[in-house]
Amino acid sequence: MAVKTYDPKKILISIGSHMVTGYAEGTFVSIEPNSDGVSKEVGCDGEIVRSLSPDRSYKVTITVLQTSPTVAFAQKQYDMDMVTGEGIFPIMIKDLTGGVIFSSDSAWFVSSPSREYAKEASERELNIDTGDATYTE
Repeated sequence: MAVKTYDPKKILISIGSHMVTGYAEGTFVSIEPNSDGVSKEVGCDGEIVRSLSPDRSYKVTITVLQTSPTVAFAQKQYDMDMVTGEGIFPIMIKDLTGGVIFSSDSAWFVSSPSREYAKEASERELNIDTGDATYTE
């Protein structure tokens, strides 16, 4: 049986020309498809038809520490998008230990970074939508 190693420091996330730093302690990146890949419909006689969705877009959530420079980058990108409509950037998420790559040529921040303040430093959640995206192993 082969032994595999996971190292969170070897997960690289680039959004445009910016490398994400200051990952949060828990889940720091989540990648979810925006649609079911395959849906089905069952007729009254029990016949089943499957429909393949053409939607290959994803929702990416990145969680960083409030002091991460990625928060300021995200806010700047979002603000630029609201003014010019030119806030689209490529995104790539790579696991250097496992070879998994997620990428899309078109991604954008859907909102300003979340913000909360407390006695101790907190986290910021960055919400990104993508156009067509791919996973590569």
